[in-house]
Amino acid sequence: MKENKHENYEILNLLGYGLSKFDNDFIKEFGFSTKNSFYQYFVDINIVETGSVVKNRMDLLDPFFPNKRKGWWHKGDTYLHRKQTIDNLFGSENAHEYANVVKLFLNDKYNIDDFFISVKPIIKTRYKKMQETGLEAELYFLNNYNTIDIFKNGTIEDARLYGDGYDFQVNVNEHSFLTEVKGIREKKGKFRLTEKEYKRAKEYQKDYIITLVLNLNDSPTFLTIDNPIQNLNFRKKVYKSKKVKEYHLASEIF
Repeated sequence: MKENKHENYEILNLLGYGLSKFDNDFIKEFGFSTKNSFYQYFVDINIVETGSVVKNRMDLLDPFFPNKRKGWWHKGDTYLHRKQTIDNLFGSENAHEYANVVKLFLNDKYNIDDFFISVKPIIKTRYKKMQETGLEAELYFLNNYNTIDIFKNGTIEDARLYGDGYDFQVNVNEHSFLTEVKGIREKKGKFRLTEKEYKRAKEYQKDYIITLVLNLNDSPTFLTIDNPIQNLNFRKKVYKSKKVKEYHLASEIF
């Protein structure tokens, strides 16, 4: 029987990552000397019902780190995408800096202010990006696009910085595909296209592919849709444009 996603799975993933990667150095950043007391703390603040839930998340992520524990290796790569998502955002941080990310999450999501928090501006920016479904889907695609038949053995170019209506170009032999990645937390759901994405889909037709990353909350799967304008039914919605503020210098610098 498939286990249901824990209601606090996001913080559990962050905790499991920290425990698996940094071991006791991680719990010391919270003022604890033993893992059991660390686990119990999250029972006391009503994040989990038993400390074993926190330990289990460490076990799930242990196989992906070079520590002495084997963890739940029999789970295979089920939790690999969660490790990869955190890696892409905070993989270069040491135990102290990463612990501050977790403390920031506890304060932001649960109003827990038991710990002093000091994070660099760039860490705050990455923390905000962590909340976005789109980023998680894009990172999953970057790490796994070669498992999709149409992109197999292809090379990838990241186009997100350019904002031109698609996220990536995947080159397969002499052929180039443009793909826009959309993330959906459950096994099914809806997505939208921006005006620019719609125009690129209309322009490139079969070479424009929507890649849906479904079931992000559990075990992600891909669904690709080529020529989405032809194969799907979109309704145009027009929103009143918001006023944009700009700040101009009152005089020249020199």
